Amino acid sequence: MTHILITAAGSHGDIAPYTGVGARLRAAGHEVALATHDSYAPLVRAAGLEFRRLPADPRTRRADPADATGPADATEQARPPAPGGTRALMRQAAAFIKELGGGIADAARDDTDLLLLSATTAPLGHHLAEARGIPSLELPLVPAAPTGDFAPVVSGGRSLGRWGNRAAGRLSLRVIDRLYADAAREMRARLGLPAATPRTVRRRAEAAGRPVLYGFSEVLVPRPSDWRTGLDVVGNWWPWHAPDDRLPPVVEDFLAAGPPPVFIGFGSMAGGEGERLSALAAAALRRAKVRGILQSGWAGLTTRHTSADDDLLTIGEVPHALLFPRMSAVVHHCGAGTAAAGVRAGVPTVPVPVTADQPFWAAHLAALGVATAPIPFKHLSTDHAVARLAHAIAQATAVPARRDHATAAAHRLATEDGAGEVLKAAERLLA
Repeated sequence: MTHILITAAGSHGDIAPYTGVGARLRAAGHEVALATHDSYAPLVRAAGLEFRRLPADPRTRRADPADATGPADATEQARPPAPGGTRALMRQAAAFIKELGGGIADAARDDTDLLLLSATTAPLGHHLAEARGIPSLELPLVPAAPTGDFAPVVSGGRSLGRWGNRAAGRLSLRVIDRLYADAAREMRARLGLPAATPRTVRRRAEAAGRPVLYGFSEVLVPRPSDWRTGLDVVGNWWPWHAPDDRLPPVVEDFLAAGPPPVFIGFGSMAGGEGERLSALAAAALRRAKVRGILQSGWAGLTTRHTSADDDLLTIGEVPHALLFPRMSAVVHHCGAGTAAAGVRAGVPTVPVPVTADQPFWAAHLAALGVATAPIPFKHLSTDHAVARLAHAIAQATAVPARRDHATAAAHRLATEDGAGEVLKAAERLLA
């Protein structure tokens, strides 16, 4: 029996897709462990996978007053960085990565036959694979290789022209190399490997044509025309949930009491802004004359800070696969997984991107015709925020063409089997 280790670090959206991948591998007869943070142990074990601990849990770090804006992953914070805060953000990210390195080395046992690596863990996992002499496969959730087709996903989504896009893409890789430099040096020393910079290791992998499978759909982002052979877009990996899972009775009762509501949630974004955002969301929903479900998330959205209203409900974590198809529209931060879940459900989106790759996905949803024009999160702090959000919600729920586009995109997405493609690639490497 083969033993596969998946490593993933960051926020919920950085972890949950790999539970679906792991469950698919396990169903094919492989022993699968998922190494991640303590916060996600229940998620991992519920999928029938072995949990192994990684340090630097972003929820714990975020709760630390000395590090109130600790990164949700190597490139993302729980809230937008303050102006001039880029240097501090880089220091925080490097510290996060350095702490992560030792945990990844500890997570791989002697019987590991294959490493599957998320974007955050891959630059460290490759050293481990080299030391152990075992194959590895990168499984990023966002397009990271330089291309002329679009600018790096963390650059805000604005094209710089084909030459500029490629140059910016190469620069972004060098920034990542710098972030991982200290952790890589320590890890290679610990593993008894000769010194080599992250850039050197990355270029070796590129020269060898090492395969990379990207877990997003070409429905949203077609495979770039100038990518090398071996960089493949295979479709989304959906978070695992039990076949008999149902929405909580309180949610079912709310759905049965009126027309389909609008979902509003910001995932792991906007920490500590729950009171302001809850009041804003409630006011916008009332102005748009629609019912709403607020998902608490890291922001702490709640109806507690709004006036009593039978048309509002606050919920915790529930599978988007069960909830989103029951909505008339979804308002969210446009993380990769949440953006794809809205398309999969066939419902229109109101994108409110906060940071990192979120403006990129927001722009692609709008270009596909399944979303309204994005509302940058910072615009929710202006005097006209309620009116602007209400107008976007009305546009999402009342324009038939947008729902038609969403339905068509959902049908295309349903033909893809991203986890199945990972299984095929894994078994080729194991063979």
